[in-house]
Amino acid sequence: MSDSSGRKDLRMPEEDEVFAIVTEMLGANRVKVRCMDGTARTARIPGRMQKRVWIREDDVVLVSPWDWQDEKGDIEWRYEKGDADQLRREGHIQG
Repeated sequence: MSDSSGRKDLRMPEEDEVFAIVTEMLGANRVKVRCMDGTARTARIPGRMQKRVWIREDDVVLVSPWDWQDEKGDIEWRYEKGDADQLRREGHIQG
């Protein structure tokens, strides 16, 4: 999984996914995110993540924008703090 430099192979976005940073908790399983494609979206926390993965402001997540409503999307993955720091160092996310 990781080599001697301490770099981990992290889950990277697929074709329809984008990195995002959680900017605000809205309640009702919804959060505001700032995506790396420059779009601010309202993202939904899916049922499979509720009560298993805790999402807070400033967390780095993967968002899958909806085809029919681009300003909304679903959260697909949350990165741990160390993983998010690695993504910042490697230039995948700004901010």
